[in-house]
Amino acid sequence: MLDLPTLEAALDPVLDPVFEKPMRAIGSLLEVKLEGTKASLRIKLPSPSPTIEAKARRRLEEAAKRVGVTEVVLDIQVEVPTREVLGDDPVPGVRNVILVMSGKGGVGKSTTAVNLTLALAKLGHRVGLLDADIYGPSIPTMMGVSGQPISKDGKRISPLERFGVKMMSIGFLLEDEKQAVVWRGPMLHGALKQFLEDVDWGTLDFLVLDLPPGTGDVALTMAQKLKVTGVVMVTTPQEVALQDVYKSVSMCHKLSLPILGVVENMSYFVDPAGGRHDLFGKGGGQKIADFAQAPLLGQIPIVQAVREQGDKGFPIVQAQPDGEVTAVFLSVAEALVEKVLKDHFERTGGEKLPAGKGPTRLKIMR
Repeated sequence: MLDLPTLEAALDPVLDPVFEKPMRAIGSLLEVKLEGTKASLRIKLPSPSPTIEAKARRRLEEAAKRVGVTEVVLDIQVEVPTREVLGDDPVPGVRNVILVMSGKGGVGKSTTAVNLTLALAKLGHRVGLLDADIYGPSIPTMMGVSGQPISKDGKRISPLERFGVKMMSIGFLLEDEKQAVVWRGPMLHGALKQFLEDVDWGTLDFLVLDLPPGTGDVALTMAQKLKVTGVVMVTTPQEVALQDVYKSVSMCHKLSLPILGVVENMSYFVDPAGGRHDLFGKGGGQKIADFAQAPLLGQIPIVQAVREQGDKGFPIVQAQPDGEVTAVFLSVAEALVEKVLKDHFERTGGEKLPAGKGPTRLKIMR
């Protein structure tokens, strides 16, 4: 006969969809109620990702129905873990800061940063995008945004928004988009400091920073100014790109910036007949991942629409939500989120869900 102890015993071994440990033991299954054959479960997930939610729903439903439950109602609380925020942190409302780096110009770093940001937003996260490439800002063009930010209170600047993403770039402040920024180091540092401290980013799950190529001042400034969750390293497969990206990886190690993973851009081209061509070589991304001791998050194919949509200010993830390249970027975003969540979990001891905050939603499983 179905009763509450029977149901609880059936749910005890159900594994968390991210951490693969029993949900009740680590605190992701918070409450179990039973009314007849209807079970009401209150759970806590570390991400609003539909994939994570679906996996949790399927596992709990299967376990409950094995003991006679006919309906399961899930009260889902999403709490995204947060980095260690110190008292002088310039963006205390930002739970995770991700640097997108390459060490090499022309590998598609900004394209990756933009589409990765949009993919994180499609997974349900609150996201922001900071164009930290002061001398060569690309975000205004790629996101199709122009106009100058305003300050509502006379103290802090409100970031511009499009596609649900908050954005800031030096490009928004230039009177002429072709105008060159001719600044020495101190002015560069001052601008980056303002973009962090004086912009009202609000509460974000992820703030993605598109860094300039190379191993110069910007990465050093970011490492000194705030607690960075980690770095996504972008490369193309060919050897000439790898040599510069190796240097960026080494710099991250020296600055104690965790490398969350590697994205290999322009990995291959598929012709109309279905043949695959490795135009820039093969295996470069995996070489960087091995050197960085980090996972290869994904390989982005060469598709003309990626360039076209970026030029139009309507990135591929937004323009073709069901397209092949969008699916790859969503996969990269999910792999990145999972890596971030597991790193937080291990950092806090690996016994209980890491701390965070988020909205509560109600989902019904039948």
